[in-house]
Amino acid sequence: MNQAAEALFSDKRGRVLLLDGATGTELERRGVATPKPLWSAAALVGSPRVVEEIHRDYAAAGADIVVANTFRTNVRTLRAAGYLAQGEALNRLAVELAQKAVSAAGSQALVAASVGPVEDCYRPELVPDEAELREEHGQMMVWLKAAGPDLVWIETINTVREARIAAEAACQAGLPFAVSFVVAETGRLLGGEPLEEGVRAVQSLGPVAIGLNCVPPRGLAEILPQLRRMVECRVAAYAHVNNPVAIPGWSYSQVVDAVEYAHWAQRWVELGADIVGGCCGTGPEHIAAVRAKLAGCA
Repeated sequence: MNQAAEALFSDKRGRVLLLDGATGTELERRGVATPKPLWSAAALVGSPRVVEEIHRDYAAAGADIVVANTFRTNVRTLRAAGYLAQGEALNRLAVELAQKAVSAAGSQALVAASVGPVEDCYRPELVPDEAELREEHGQMMVWLKAAGPDLVWIETINTVREARIAAEAACQAGLPFAVSFVVAETGRLLGGEPLEEGVRAVQSLGPVAIGLNCVPPRGLAEILPQLRRMVECRVAAYAHVNNPVAIPGWSYSQVVDAVEYAHWAQRWVELGADIVGGCCGTGPEHIAAVRAKLAGCA
């Protein structure tokens, strides 16, 4: 970790950090197609300028951490799309676009590289065996190490097995990392395992943060106290909003505007989160509203 990143994360009692918002749903909102299997990664091929614009808008909105568009540049996705040979180049491009955007915005934000599940965020039954996970997460970390982000952001992880293996791969590559889980209303991972087991599996590896993402704002508020009691490092919280259909594991969805989202983010901070941001459905306006709220201006 570079000196700026180390300073930002080392003081657990320091200021609340602001993560950026969604990339995939923001691409769609700006008229960029996100077809399967590449989803958001398709924009690296067809609309890199829009990707850079989104990152720049998040940096300008006040994000402390801008997450590069690498959520779907993993081995399995690129192989399915016929882009596996371009894996290193696409991951490098994604990180470079975020770095250029941060610089253009005159921001000091860190650039994180997103690492999602190798298969599907909401279908834990598709998580492959350990050998495949080690191979694919290992290769992803090699690509990201070459791309040079400040850290990797392992997110929307739905099983203990994949969380542990992805975190181990980051350690082996010498990359600082955070891990964020997606849970059901029960507070368990979507794979059915207790959240505590997930935390235990990664905490000893030294993450800079452990969090929850891609659940409705009210759900985060309900489960965060449990997570805060388990976690020794920073706690991250960022929600999925404005989906007309409830995501798997939840009986409801929440439609919130930017102002209401900022109030939820403040509530998460009160419950122990010290990194807040946005997941699917959020945009730069949500992050700007959260920044104003954290600054006491809203």
